[in-house]
Amino acid sequence: KWKHEKSQGHNDYGLLVSQKAKKYAIMYNLPKVVDPNEGTLTLQYDVRFQNGITCGGAYLKFLVPEENKRNEMNSETPYSIMFGADKCGSTNKVHFIFHHKNPVTREYIEHHMVNPALVEVDRFTHVYTATIYPNNTIMVFVDGVLAKRCNSMGSDFEPLLIPPAFIDDPNDEKPPTWDDRKKIPNPSASKPKDWNEDEPSQIVDTAAVKPEGWLEDEPEEIDDPTSKKPTTWDNQKDGEWEQEKMDNPRCKDVVGCGPWQPPMINNPAYKGKWSPPLIDNPNYYGIWKPKQIPNPSHFEATRPQFEKIGKIGIEIWTMDDGIIFDNILITNNETFAQQLRTQTWSEKIKVEKQSEPIEDSTLSWKNTLKSLLLIKVVIKRIEDIRLSKSGIFGTIFVLFVSVCGYVFGKRNSSKLT
Repeated sequence: KWKHEKSQGHNDYGLLVSQKAKKYAIMYNLPKVVDPNEGTLTLQYDVRFQNGITCGGAYLKFLVPEENKRNEMNSETPYSIMFGADKCGSTNKVHFIFHHKNPVTREYIEHHMVNPALVEVDRFTHVYTATIYPNNTIMVFVDGVLAKRCNSMGSDFEPLLIPPAFIDDPNDEKPPTWDDRKKIPNPSASKPKDWNEDEPSQIVDTAAVKPEGWLEDEPEEIDDPTSKKPTTWDNQKDGEWEQEKMDNPRCKDVVGCGPWQPPMINNPAYKGKWSPPLIDNPNYYGIWKPKQIPNPSHFEATRPQFEKIGKIGIEIWTMDDGIIFDNILITNNETFAQQLRTQTWSEKIKVEKQSEPIEDSTLSWKNTLKSLLLIKVVIKRIEDIRLSKSGIFGTIFVLFVSVCGYVFGKRNSSKLT
């Protein structure tokens, strides 16, 4: 359900997404068809996530003209350009996508801007601008600041606008006699007679001697004499009770306790599994590649041919409400777009930043007094525990409680606009 409501803190109305977890669609028929291929074209709008954004689209679709003026719209409605904010989880991008018809195959392809600008995810109004120039430059601005500059004919879009002139022949197959092994095992090599593959990689160090002072009859752990069976222990429910273990104090200052075993060392006779050495392959033909054939989808062009625009639409899915669209503009006058941005968005953002949560002066004064008294108590408490057993843990606890008291006291003394 769309609503026509004021943006928070403003008398200015906008188009509001009023419910969470819904799909939204709406379109507007332009009074005349716009051709993006004629001169410079600027697309601009502002949007505000009044309740924050977790997952939702907030972009526009500039739709192709249609003979019938129906107002239904869905994800399949053909568009020329899609532009604007999209944020969901790790996805964060200001889309710029254009539909382009291949003049050879007559197929429509979506070309996506790579490494697009990022969406501003705070609760202020932000204005997004895209300007398309006749020299194939596309510039995206966020709040009037250049965020992305790219070339519609280059690698800034994927797939590339112009398909490659040649492609691999899908019918070409590697000949069965083609040998693409650069190195091969030496067929004339043989395993040496003294090569023993059964030798282990490590053996016991027979030269090792048990260190002096090693208590072989003493276990590393002993029963903890302070461990007692709980009075509530039930062998049927809890199983057989076992006394807890502790480190053997007799092993504390000796080299070791328990059964001694000599260490393992690398086996000098170990050679591993034998394999013949590699030599250059005399029949090596190189890496096989299929032959190249002319690409039937290839065409020549010096600039894209954008589809004409007859409508502006919003077709989104969002988990959030409170998204409000305003000042949607399509114009051939870049200067006018800049002026409108200054007159509308600059005033909005000024009001919104001035309306950030501020503390009531009376409550703020009281809160400051409470904080000073609390600091005095903390200092006294630290002095009291400085020489006591509680030591650093008591200090940390008091500081933690103090910080919590200050933070929550500060929150409770502020008002949201």
